[in-house]
Amino acid sequence: MSFRTKAPLLAVSALVSMFGLQGVAHANAFYLEEQSARGAGRAFSGEGADTGADSLWWNPAAIAGIEQSEATIAASAVLPKGDVIDTGTLIRRPGQTFVPITGNRVSRDPINKGVVPTGAFAYRVNDRIALGVAVTSPFSFTTDYDGDSWARYSADKTKLITIDIQPSIGVVVTDWLRVGGALNVEYTDATLSNALPNILASQADGRQELKGNGWDFGWTAGVQLHNDFATVGISYKSSIEHNLKGDLNVTGLVGPLAAGNESLSGIKARFSTPGQVIVAGRLRATQALTLNAQVVAYSWSKFDTIDLGAPVNQQIPENYRDSWSLAGGLDYALSPKATFRAGVKRAVTPTQDGQRDARVPDANRWVYAAGGSYQLTPRFGIDAGVNYVDFKDTTIDRATIAAGSTIITSGRLENASAVVLSLGGRVKF
Repeated sequence: MSFRTKAPLLAVSALVSMFGLQGVAHANAFYLEEQSARGAGRAFSGEGADTGADSLWWNPAAIAGIEQSEATIAASAVLPKGDVIDTGTLIRRPGQTFVPITGNRVSRDPINKGVVPTGAFAYRVNDRIALGVAVTSPFSFTTDYDGDSWARYSADKTKLITIDIQPSIGVVVTDWLRVGGALNVEYTDATLSNALPNILASQADGRQELKGNGWDFGWTAGVQLHNDFATVGISYKSSIEHNLKGDLNVTGLVGPLAAGNESLSGIKARFSTPGQVIVAGRLRATQALTLNAQVVAYSWSKFDTIDLGAPVNQQIPENYRDSWSLAGGLDYALSPKATFRAGVKRAVTPTQDGQRDARVPDANRWVYAAGGSYQLTPRFGIDAGVNYVDFKDTTIDRATIAAGSTIITSGRLENASAVVLSLGGRVKF
């Protein structure tokens, strides 16, 4: 096989890195749950059972029976920290033996800080029907490893942005039953670059950059069961099959690898993000105190492969496992205008030992939350929340092939945490 015919294999490496995206996210793998400042204050422990536009992302039945039309807007600043550490990674260049990888052996805070915006609107048609739309960014983050990082061949710079538009309808069926349905229209845009090793360690690295985007569709359906003191919400968000099309540029390869320097356009990739089963409950324990609970089951096993089209025509295994999160929290009315919230969440990563790379520094985590709301006027209120996310130390141990070189990865994610600051406003009209 010539180096010219090997060029599409470089695209395989790039696409695997691009679509195996992970970051320090609040909820689970590369899913971000920061879609409500109100919910952030209680660790998102009762969103599927709460009412109003703030809960539209979790359950479209939440807007059924609203007394007034309303809109909400919020932003969450995600401030992650963590060390990605080399513990003995080896590289074997073509025709050579395995040797320790060169470069900085500790990459500090490779996951960039960022802001997650969200907004929702609900229009009261009558006392039984409401229409709404939520605009969210459920899968978005940026990683940036230094050019001399030990992880540079599998992870250099990555940017993922998703925009989900969810038009919804909620209907009051009876005094105790509300139902809802929604369409999820999701735009995905991703940019990836990473280093490529040349045959000699003394030679400067090459580089590859890949960009891709696409529009895809899913759906959400839910119900809420109400009585005078409790609400139960059950909803399902479908898995979304993503179809992205992108261009790959490879530069800087020298010697016998130079034939791999080229541009490939129209590369297609297909993969699926997980569905979610959400079960939530809210119980009014006293006039002031409401208790919340929520469990989410994620079908991450749908992200089992990345299917690559021409000119690559290969299937890349990812082998994620199904996972879950469980949260509990409270709302306490301090006064008719002020509400205090707190909560805690446990979330389990879908990544597996032996298949976790530097683009996938995900781990099991605990989330601790506090926040509150204040009603400034009868029509306008503000919400705020702060979360501390504590990640368990874990291994980074997925082998990588880059420009014909084999990298046996041995690393760890250590000292990882994140602070998430959320602020939002609600208006009724």
